[in-house]
Amino acid sequence: MATVLVSGMANADSDPEFLNSGAVLPTNLPFSEVVVVGDMLFLSGQIGNMPGTLTLAEGGVEAETRQVMENIKTSLEANGFAMTNLVKCTVMLADIKEWGAFNDVYKTYFEAGRFPARAAFGANGLAVGAKVEVDCVGAK
Repeated sequence: MATVLVSGMANADSDPEFLNSGAVLPTNLPFSEVVVVGDMLFLSGQIGNMPGTLTLAEGGVEAETRQVMENIKTSLEANGFAMTNLVKCTVMLADIKEWGAFNDVYKTYFEAGRFPARAAFGANGLAVGAKVEVDCVGAK
């Protein structure tokens, strides 16, 4: 992993691009949807909100996870990227016991054998009472 980051950051001599499509969240929030530095993409954490709102998808962790992944996909595509650009994701779950249910949905968004590197942990107090949040790093 260090080699990927070092080689990706070697091209970081360009100014960062701060991208906000407005396709998932309002653009007036105090963070960027995607930041591009050289060949690396840094996505802000996504929760299972319905696009354009801070209202969470109804139906528990499975429904929120599906919406999180759709939000990530929408955000990537709105900025000219795809799920295949992702190389690392960090998963925060309000209840780590729901890890299996999360995985059941998460894995459907990637080609078998081409999953991003990943970390997952239990977290207390996710934004707007979300059950899951995912942030990702990608490469061009």
